[in-house]
Amino acid sequence: MSTEMENRYAVGPNEVKGFDTTQLRKEFLADKLMQEDKVYWVYTHYERFMVGGAVPASGPLTLETLDALKASTFLHGRELGVINVGQPGTVTVDGEIFNLGYKEALYVGKDCKDVIFNSDDLTKPARFYLNSAPAHKKYPNKRVTTDNANVLEMGSPASSNERDINQMLINGIVETCQLQMGLTSLKTGSVWNTMPAHQHDRRNEVYFYFEIPEGQAVCHFMGEPQETRHLWVHNEQAVISPPWSIHSGAGTQNYSFIWGMAGENLDYDDMDKYQPNELR
Repeated sequence: MSTEMENRYAVGPNEVKGFDTTQLRKEFLADKLMQEDKVYWVYTHYERFMVGGAVPASGPLTLETLDALKASTFLHGRELGVINVGQPGTVTVDGEIFNLGYKEALYVGKDCKDVIFNSDDLTKPARFYLNSAPAHKKYPNKRVTTDNANVLEMGSPASSNERDINQMLINGIVETCQLQMGLTSLKTGSVWNTMPAHQHDRRNEVYFYFEIPEGQAVCHFMGEPQETRHLWVHNEQAVISPPWSIHSGAGTQNYSFIWGMAGENLDYDDMDKYQPNELR
């Protein structure tokens, strides 16, 4: 099959206190997203958020509906965000072709019927990272590049977290129902992301780590502020972060990651921050 899906049911903080490493990884790590010639989805029960990947290496891939959605088309009641982390490719939406280069994004609105992913050169495939959330209204499809993004320059070399936050599919740049996506890149010599750590109780978040060099890794921190846990993450793997969990990480080298959120609030700054000396 060219489309596969796995389920991740919601887990509460009291349960997680008793998890070992294997259980944590099983519930919160998505490590099979980028498979050649496949559209692979992880359906989470946090805000009904879906995280996936599409890698057209032998030919085009179609966004197919899934039995779990109980809908005639994938986007019948959903919106879709796409960011290309591979070579140049195209996403064709109901006959309209969108060219996506490296780190370029596309928003696809509710009720679009035919979505096709393809690579410009199949020997050097595009690698489309996908996020999807339920949608109540159709908004226009829109391509967004890092030139169009709202860029926040954060952190400093002294705190090892100098980084650029590219707000791409976000309120003020693209109209969405609840989906938000962006891309953060750490400067050479910086390794900490999202520090001070934070959580937002009214939406979930997923981090997709990439540009992690061979042999390097990122330690992703999650859990309650006073009851943290960690996961070691490698290139092109994602961590599902529930609303009750912090999300932060430190790498053995600088790297990039894509953040995607969904929930009832589109206010980017609606978060509760925790300083390093408050974490346990």
